[in-house]
Amino acid sequence: MSDEQRAELDTITHNILTSYARHEISQRIGEVFLPSRQRIVEILGEVRQILFPGYFGHKELTQENIKFHVGNLLSRLEQSLGEQIYHCLCYAEGGEDTEPCREKAARIARGFLVQIPHIRALLALDVQAAYDGDPAAKSIDEIVYSYPGYHAVTVYRVAHELLSQSVPLMPRIMSEHAHSVTGADIHPGARIGKNFFIDHATGVVVGETTRIGDNVKIYQGVTLGALSFPKDERGRVIKGLQRHPTIEDDVTIYANATILGGETVIGRGATIGGNTFVTESVEPGATVVPNAPSLEVRSREKDG
Repeated sequence: MSDEQRAELDTITHNILTSYARHEISQRIGEVFLPSRQRIVEILGEVRQILFPGYFGHKELTQENIKFHVGNLLSRLEQSLGEQIYHCLCYAEGGEDTEPCREKAARIARGFLVQIPHIRALLALDVQAAYDGDPAAKSIDEIVYSYPGYHAVTVYRVAHELLSQSVPLMPRIMSEHAHSVTGADIHPGARIGKNFFIDHATGVVVGETTRIGDNVKIYQGVTLGALSFPKDERGRVIKGLQRHPTIEDDVTIYANATILGGETVIGRGATIGGNTFVTESVEPGATVVPNAPSLEVRSREKDG
């Protein structure tokens, strides 16, 4: 490297360091206990191996080796999950490295593992709903292996359980990873009932305070979002309020429908047509369709 190149590199380095000091909000120099995003994504993969034995990871499973395989996987997962939960808890506490924090992380990790049979039961209902609801589905295996909507719901079930046990940061890292992979953005704070199916998945958004009942089916491009954001006297958004709609049991929402508002309730058995924009409650059993403009089809003029 020439002296001129070295001097130019020194200038670039100085300018970058100056930007760190000027924009402190986007740097963590000298701080600790930020969890590993990469390790959390890897943990998701390990959890999927336990949720779907024989599908992911070690596939040559038999009745003779399954106990050893699951036990070994659980032992590693409990340690790695507990370590990342510990970092998440310490991050939330401002970097305090305390033994109670580590003990709490270990309890949460074990508590999550205890809930795996419950998560599997919900996912079994979800995959059956996907199979029953999609005439293109050839098998359960096809759905587990390849459906982005089912993958997004799987990650949601895992992240929601961790959030319910008051784990900060990690659930959102998991859900945003699923968002980047599947195109479906499901906030882990949403409450979603049994037999949930997202068809195609691309562009689906389910907000934090959304409430979804049982046997709900939604298509691509659906947004369950907020209509407005109440603010306090300082102009800051008030957190903790329900900002997103409630979807009751047996509702179908077709492609590119938008439903907004914390006071908006879609009644049981309602059908929301595609490309609709809903900001008011819909009574049970009703069907909502847009007033579509008429189409004019012009025949191609023949030569001569």
